[in-house]
Amino acid sequence: MSSAPPEKHPIAVLQTLLDEAVGIGVFPAAQAVVLHRGVQVFGGVAGKASGDTRFDLASVTKVLSTTALFVRLWTEGKVGPDTLVSRYFPGTPVGDAGVTVADLLYHRSGLPPFVPFFAQALTAHPTLLDADCPAALRARVRDEVLQAAATTPLAAAPRTVSAYSDVGFILLGEILARAAGAPLDTLFSRHIAEPLGLSARFHRLTDFPIDGTTAPTGATRPREPAPGQEGLWKDVPSAPTRPGEVDDDNAWVMDGVAGHAGLFGTAVDVARFGQAVLADCTGSSAVLAPAPLWYRALATDPLVPGSTRSMGFDSPSKGVSSAGRFIGDTPPGAVGHLGFTGTSLWIDLRRSLVVVLVTNRVANGRQELRIRDFRPVFHDFVVEALGLTSTQQGPHA
Repeated sequence: MSSAPPEKHPIAVLQTLLDEAVGIGVFPAAQAVVLHRGVQVFGGVAGKASGDTRFDLASVTKVLSTTALFVRLWTEGKVGPDTLVSRYFPGTPVGDAGVTVADLLYHRSGLPPFVPFFAQALTAHPTLLDADCPAALRARVRDEVLQAAATTPLAAAPRTVSAYSDVGFILLGEILARAAGAPLDTLFSRHIAEPLGLSARFHRLTDFPIDGTTAPTGATRPREPAPGQEGLWKDVPSAPTRPGEVDDDNAWVMDGVAGHAGLFGTAVDVARFGQAVLADCTGSSAVLAPAPLWYRALATDPLVPGSTRSMGFDSPSKGVSSAGRFIGDTPPGAVGHLGFTGTSLWIDLRRSLVVVLVTNRVANGRQELRIRDFRPVFHDFVVEALGLTSTQQGPHA
């Protein structure tokens, strides 16, 4: 008498979602990891990727590296929310306006979202496009970009509006490096990657051996303008890109190491970080920072009405959210971050749930935006498959 085949766990549908998205061109490759109460309940890959493929994490760098380093250095007393930017960038618009590290973290500094610093850098130094560009030139250009970021005029008065700013995180990454007396990539390896057992790392152009273990993102440098950036630069020297180089052009002219972008890693890396945040918050560990500091860091900005930002992290917006309908719907909510290349991390604090999706959707062109529709569907399937909707789990789950 034959036995019936074992029934698949409902969460196995996530693999189907990933495969179908690859099939219709939403992204060429993907990894996803779901952790519930510290246990991995799903791990999948799709398309041209394996479990070891490292993805350009883009702005997930802002939390995995920059925010994580901030709370670590805050614990050590080397920097804090009230630290003035003028301490490290005196005589600049952002410094003279009294902007603090907290203002940068909450995206309320008044700095604009994006400035194409790379356009001036590549126009002035086309040698940057050469594979054998001298390390001294890359270091000099990195300093020039930092100075340009620091002297960028404010678009609004500090602490009046919430406006997501790469420029602010470029400065924040350098502030942390100067406060700790070491380069940002060294600090990440020492304080984040090694304690958490991550393979994630920055790909510094001057010393990173180019290999085939990273998911491709774009074909030329500089990249094509993202939607909304059309016409912001023109007549910039260009060249084919090399595998393993950061997608973000501003991070690229900063030698691949910046506070706003630059990390490469796997979905497992990002999930381990998310779980470390959860563990620290519950007091079961203090790998990055003790629970009281995390409570302060993850609380929504108290000064700007309507802001969804906490220190470095975002929270699900009301209405349509990339986190879907359920993640963050119950206090104390959820925190997370997206990355332009097609990456995301969401941590549901109530459900003890970590959901990570990393893709290289920009390899199909920066105009390919169906990831925006895919993300909420993916996250809703996670919560429903685990029986964790508010109705399913009951009022006291």
